[in-house]
Amino acid sequence: MLKIELLEIITNGENSGVEFKRDDIRPEQLAKEIVAMANFQGGRVILGVENDGTIPGLQRENPEEWVMNVMRDKIHPLVLPFYEKIKIDDNVFVAVITFPQGVSKPYVLRNRGEEKIYIRVGTTSQLATREQQMRLFEVGGMLHTEVLPVARTNSGCLDKARLENYLSEIMHDPEIPGTDDEWENRLAGLGFLTEANGLCTVAGLLLFGKNPRQFLKQAGLRVFAFDGVDKEYMAKLDLIIDAPLVGRWDTTEAGRQLMDDGLIEKFIDQIKPFISQEPDEVDANFRRELEWIYPLDAVREVLVNALAHRDWTRFVDIEVGVYSDRMEVISPGALQNSMTIEKMILGQRSPRNPIIMEVLRDYGYVDSRGMGVRTKIIPLMKSINQTEPIFEVTEDYLKTTLLRKPKV
Repeated sequence: MLKIELLEIITNGENSGVEFKRDDIRPEQLAKEIVAMANFQGGRVILGVENDGTIPGLQRENPEEWVMNVMRDKIHPLVLPFYEKIKIDDNVFVAVITFPQGVSKPYVLRNRGEEKIYIRVGTTSQLATREQQMRLFEVGGMLHTEVLPVARTNSGCLDKARLENYLSEIMHDPEIPGTDDEWENRLAGLGFLTEANGLCTVAGLLLFGKNPRQFLKQAGLRVFAFDGVDKEYMAKLDLIIDAPLVGRWDTTEAGRQLMDDGLIEKFIDQIKPFISQEPDEVDANFRRELEWIYPLDAVREVLVNALAHRDWTRFVDIEVGVYSDRMEVISPGALQNSMTIEKMILGQRSPRNPIIMEVLRDYGYVDSRGMGVRTKIIPLMKSINQTEPIFEVTEDYLKTTLLRKPKV
């Protein structure tokens, strides 16, 4: 948003979709306004502005982190906001929190062990009456996180070339959409849009978005590499990879050929120098065959599992760290439902994001049986590295550790 646009909104004052707040309010006060607007038609909360339109600016340190924590801890189901920090004058900034109308109504404020439903009435947020709550329940319903709408997106945020490639080369669909309306309806039917001419879903943006992180900051990967066994000040590699999950492929009689990398391929290219090495001796053809420190198929499977099963309501990146003795992949979110590490190792399946999982399976990124931990990661690590992967789960993440092959 441009400064001139913001000043015009502030000049026009608060309305059903715009609320001004100082940033020294209590967390539940911010959550109340967002819940009310999400239960109505979406809107904006502008932090750093008084009710009368004067602009003291942001006072809180790291207001973005505070806002995201409020969204996570006080609002249910989660609303995914678009956060902008805009400079008004020297040392004067405001934050604009934009979010769409919710599709998982009713949204509730969780505070002190209670849940309260608010709706927007004019410029105020009020407790919903019994009748209003009934209407919200009628149009709502609890949905998977991957079909949540992503604010400020539309079908133009998706890579049409990859979508056409998916339908024609991967799915062999005999009827490729020919008009804009046909595309809108197809994308909504696939779960990539909330509705025709609607917003992108989390799944649609992650799988086929042109620049997913532009609208969903937890998309992509954070990748590190260090010389030692701990995180150090100087990293050999420290980058964030942003790309749609899937690549673009050409299918011929000779097989499939990658034409444009997706996130998984970009990750492998970046991490390869740190998980492989050239042997000291050449082979019979006078070539040095690349040796993998960790089985490549196991590395790919761990990464794909993190992407397919992570909790997208967590506003943090998937982290991949390579150390001198191990490789770690940290996937945000605890295991879903009643899943445990023991059940996962034994092959039980419980996908958190079924649309993402099925599309990755269509491309062949995911084990066709959904049992990659049992059939790929564990056997490969045992046979090639003589070690077993280590799985650690907390309320915040699942960490998978691949150990380097012991020196003889």
